[in-house]
Amino acid sequence: MRTAFHKIKAIQKYKELDIYLKNADYFDIKTIEGDIDLRSFISGMLSYYPWWMVSLYRIREIIVAILGLVHHEKPETLPSIKPEDLSFEPGDNASFFIVRDAKEDTYWVAETPEDKHLTAFFGVVAERSDQNRSRFQVFTCVKYLHWTGSVYFNLIRPFHHIVVRSMMKAGIKQCRATPRNSFNTVT
Repeated sequence: MRTAFHKIKAIQKYKELDIYLKNADYFDIKTIEGDIDLRSFISGMLSYYPWWMVSLYRIREIIVAILGLVHHEKPETLPSIKPEDLSFEPGDNASFFIVRDAKEDTYWVAETPEDKHLTAFFGVVAERSDQNRSRFQVFTCVKYLHWTGSVYFNLIRPFHHIVVRSMMKAGIKQCRATPRNSFNTVT
C-alpha cells in the first residue's frame, strides 16, 4: 500500500500543479485504480449526480444562507458528460467546475466557482500501475479566504469524503460495458 507521502509525490512531480497545492489550508488525496483512461474517468465522475447528492446540496444551501455566503444555482440534475466532450482547455466549464490546467492522459485540474469564503481546486493525476492499469490520484485543495470558509468547509468535510469516493467509483464504472473494466479502491 502506498503512503500519503508517495501519493503527494505523484502530484508534485508536475511542477505546474504546485500553484494549486501551495498555501493550501486543506489537502486531501484519494486513490483508485481501473482499466479506464483519464478523460473517461473524469467524465464519469462529473456525470454522477444521484438523488442523495441532490439532498446534500439542499442541506448545503441552508448552511450557505446561515453563513451569508454566495448562493450558486445548481440544477436538479446535471447532464452526462461524454469523454470526448470533456474540456481540457483552461477557462472552459466542465459541469459546475472551471478548468484551470490539464494535460491529456496525465492530469486535469478544475476550480469551483468564485466564492468570497474559500477557493477549492479539484484535480486528478493519472499514472500507469504495475499491472498496466490506470491509477488515479484524486485531490482536493482548499484555501480559506475568510473565517466563514473554515467554518463552512469543516461542516461539509465529512460529506466531502463520501461524495468524492462515490464519484471516483462512478468514474471507474463509466466504461463498465466492457468486461475488462473493474475498480479497486486503494485508499
